[in-house]
Amino acid sequence: MPAPSSFDYAIIRVVPRVEREEFINAGVVLFCTTQRFLGARIELDDARLKALSPEVDVDMVRGHLESFRRVCEGGKDSGPIGRLPQKDRWHWLVAPRSTIIQTGPVHSGLCQGPNPEPRLALEHLVDTVVRVR
Repeated sequence: MPAPSSFDYAIIRVVPRVEREEFINAGVVLFCTTQRFLGARIELDDARLKALSPEVDVDMVRGHLESFRRVCEGGKDSGPIGRLPQKDRWHWLVAPRSTIIQTGPVHSGLCQGPNPEPRLALEHLVDTVVRVR
């Protein structure tokens, strides 16, 4: 069995009214140095967001959330931040901010099992902390 790889992750939150400090989890960003993986998975629940803040512009929020995915992918179409080295992009994505889109604290985990892929860990985290069952 392959050796487990450690990773760091943060929950991506939508905070429609920063002064109220209420938020919903809308995605996860995960960085695994050993496997050179930086990825974000976004799943915005429009109904939950509208229940929290009826006046919020959902399309604007989706656009901002999409920038997380583009920065993770990197390359020329991802803007100046997306052209930085992977580790620098990770630090930029999880830097504290007081805007409508925020990340929570950084946590660590292990990619383990018969198929220790960071993408599987990312999917598991989205299922655990973003999706409402």
